[in-house]
Amino acid sequence: MNSSEYVLLTIFGCGLVTWLSRVLPLVLLQKFRLSPKITEFLSFVPIVIMAALWFENLFTQRLGHLPTPNWDNIIASVPTFVAAVITKSLLWIVVIGMLSLVVVRHI
Repeated sequence: MNSSEYVLLTIFGCGLVTWLSRVLPLVLLQKFRLSPKITEFLSFVPIVIMAALWFENLFTQRLGHLPTPNWDNIIASVPTFVAAVITKSLLWIVVIGMLSLVVVRHI
């Protein structure tokens, strides 16, 4: 097997695994009914993921040093946090966060 066939098989295999990890739970959950508590618990997953991504980007990490503040992201977080409190809409949080970061980086 030459290297181009190996690369193509690797790409195909990764795509298949990614597709199965998204489709298989959907197919299995259509046959079962989840309890309201589990459904409520799962409703918080997008917010938790967004919070984890947000907090990770507030600091710049370098090997052997303490994390340093990323001031652009911290300043852009202020209007984003205000939008989150006012709207409680993930769409508006993302849009205002992106716009505020663009403004901060171009000032």
